[in-house]
Amino acid sequence: MRLLLALAPLVSAAACAPGAADDPSRVEVGIVFDIGGKDDRSFNAAAWAGVKCAETGFLPDGRTSCGRPPLGIVLRDVEPGTPTSIEPAMRAFAERHYDLIIGVGFAQGPIMEVVARDYPDVRFAIIDGVIFEDDGKTPKKNVASLVFNEHEGSYLVGVIAAKTSRTQTLGFVGGMDIPLIRRFAKGYEEGARSVNPDIRVIENYVGVTDAAWNNPGKGKELSMAQIGRGADVIFAAAGNSGLGAFDAVEQAGTENGRARRFVIGVDSNQNGVKPGFVLTSMIKRVDTAVYDIVKKVVDGGFTGGFHVFGLEGDGVGYVVDEYNRDLVSPEAIAAAEEARTKIVAGEITVTDAMAQ
Repeated sequence: MRLLLALAPLVSAAACAPGAADDPSRVEVGIVFDIGGKDDRSFNAAAWAGVKCAETGFLPDGRTSCGRPPLGIVLRDVEPGTPTSIEPAMRAFAERHYDLIIGVGFAQGPIMEVVARDYPDVRFAIIDGVIFEDDGKTPKKNVASLVFNEHEGSYLVGVIAAKTSRTQTLGFVGGMDIPLIRRFAKGYEEGARSVNPDIRVIENYVGVTDAAWNNPGKGKELSMAQIGRGADVIFAAAGNSGLGAFDAVEQAGTENGRARRFVIGVDSNQNGVKPGFVLTSMIKRVDTAVYDIVKKVVDGGFTGGFHVFGLEGDGVGYVVDEYNRDLVSPEAIAAAEEARTKIVAGEITVTDAMAQ
């Protein structure tokens, strides 16, 4: 209760943002991050970019245009720090009848299920989670479930990894050992084995609790161990913990002006985090999904239930830019694009580990 009261002034401050008092019709949006925080340069950062684009038309740096118009919303965010702080934060927004409350990450699902039931007239959105009615089958009407076909994008970076690897040993570092992250791992493995059926994929996870998303030291330790076993490309799907894999490949150094080991980023474009050491990034357009659901609220078109983002429509994919253009071979890109076409056409079916 004390935390709820402590958060109340913070949420109240959003209603007093410039222009809000003069125009009470402005849509109020609250977002609750997971414990990795909005500056994790990955999953949370992508969600933050989406709401900032909706608020200002610019990315969080305040200088880079989103290429989309601002929606004139009033925005407030909470970085809980600990899992126990999530529900009070969410309830604080709901108590003030915010027009949309966004929860970042599947772990907020059980919390949002309860809060959304207590506030049926408040609209919610959850990223990577699905909220059902009490029957356990019908998607909840006041919750938009923003979900992604991560296994499809992971397949493509698996192809690129296998085409790039000299040792034919790859690594995968996951955050929390859950079906969602195993979906990344399985897609990555299948993509790599479409290139070389005998390729080796070493798979490790940081932990089994929420803390697994925010432990870059452990992420580095696991990555160094994989490098010691021969892995020369490591896909890190571990939130803030994944940054440890970036440090590990950088520590492995260069040879003849080229990185000896590479990392593959996740969720956001992380190619520029350690230029020259990031082979590519498997992006989830969390930013687009968040912006779009805010826009639906602003336009009066909000609907609960599933909102699915996959290869078709560029909801997931990989990035080639100025940071990695010289690292990814034309052959690897061609193979990945051929796989993309076949997946979209239904000629390749990537295993969904969450459905197993």
